[in-house]
Amino acid sequence: MKQISTNNAPAAIGPYSQAIQAGNFVFVSGQLPVDPATGEFAQGGIKELTRQSLTNIQHILKEAGLTMADVVKTTVFLADMADFADMNSVYAEFFQAPYPARSAVAIKTLPKNARVEIECIAAKA
Repeated sequence: MKQISTNNAPAAIGPYSQAIQAGNFVFVSGQLPVDPATGEFAQGGIKELTRQSLTNIQHILKEAGLTMADVVKTTVFLADMADFADMNSVYAEFFQAPYPARSAVAIKTLPKNARVEIECIAAKA
């Protein structure tokens, strides 16, 4: 295993890595919509929050030598499924066909009471 870490995404807030490379796969930990420059949530609604979470993923993947086109699976955690359509519209800006497999679930509470958290698995060619 190889740890992937960048200052362009928020530091881990617990005993975990931003990402781990295992063989040809990179497993990116769930990314809250935290702006790494401020340590605070991005300003705005679910669209801005989703954009920040996905931007954090982009930076981590870049550190691993990958792009969003290498993502094979995502999981989106939402505090409120009513945010799904707005999250989905921003999500679509980050991916092109063939789209990665995805799960989207509503959960009771996210760390720091975030409204969205996104994790992914990417594959090196």
